[in-house]
Amino acid sequence: MGERGLISRILCPKFGGYLTFGTMEPGKVSAPGQPTIKDLVDLYNFRHIRPDTKVFGIIGKPVGHSKSPILYNQCFKSDGFNGVYVPFLVDDVQNFFATYSSPDFAGFSCTIPHKEAALQCSDEVDPVAKSIGAVNCIIKRPNDGKLMGYNTDYTGAITAIENSLTGTNFTEVKGSSPLAGKLFVVIGAGGAGKALAYGAKEKGARVVIANRTYERARELGDIVGGDAISLHDLESFCPEDNMILANTTSIGMHPKVDETPVPKHVLKHYSLVFDAVYTPKMTRLLKEAEQEGAIIVNGLEMFIGQAYEQYERFTGLPAPKEQFRKILGEQ
Repeated sequence: MGERGLISRILCPKFGGYLTFGTMEPGKVSAPGQPTIKDLVDLYNFRHIRPDTKVFGIIGKPVGHSKSPILYNQCFKSDGFNGVYVPFLVDDVQNFFATYSSPDFAGFSCTIPHKEAALQCSDEVDPVAKSIGAVNCIIKRPNDGKLMGYNTDYTGAITAIENSLTGTNFTEVKGSSPLAGKLFVVIGAGGAGKALAYGAKEKGARVVIANRTYERARELGDIVGGDAISLHDLESFCPEDNMILANTTSIGMHPKVDETPVPKHVLKHYSLVFDAVYTPKMTRLLKEAEQEGAIIVNGLEMFIGQAYEQYERFTGLPAPKEQFRKILGEQ
């Protein structure tokens, strides 16, 4: 029942179910968690699910906001790939993987707050993900069922930021990243924060970690060779202008859209502000940053970038990049 039971309604034809229950209209349900018939047919491709269909999904808490099921299921259908992508509301990652150990469950996207725990649960970890200390993609190896951990966050986010800086008035040395030498402030020391900090450092930026708990900021700062401050102290942190700010926390995510990690007046010191939140696309942080004259990059760009690699790992097919953007542009 409820959000946790949604997968049983979607996957019943894979596991021998004759029928499932759906509702004609959103909100008019006979039991908690019933999907609409439209979502079953159009979003989850219910009529195409068979016993040999591979199951993929996003594990997190919350997961209801995620656009991943819309993106992957539409592209699976277009590519003729026999898979379905579902949301898994997960409290304990270790228990989850122990329960869903069947080879029917072939791969997972990992989101807040499970990216660090997902690394600990992986049997083998890609060297980059190991360096970052977080995993956002897990593939179950077909021949032995081992969990293979990867991180695609850092490439998606850093590429989006670099692309936004390209063509601005920043001076670039030929062949170097536009982030080289910049002061790059990362808000958050969780999985996404680790990915952004790692990526920025790899591009030659000077990294500062700001976190509600200073100890966690200091820990991450030590790992990437950067500095650390508390989130509270970020309000008075302005050693120079033209800094880069990247929020990797869930502050400002729906439904708490009035929240922001820093006061507006702080943003005048930043030339670019990135927000990993993509529901809504235009967070309060981004609105206020734009008003202060900063280049803004929303979390949808990071989401699209990291999804390219995940799609290819899930399916073995080239990511349909134009279709990705078309689908998400309609949301």
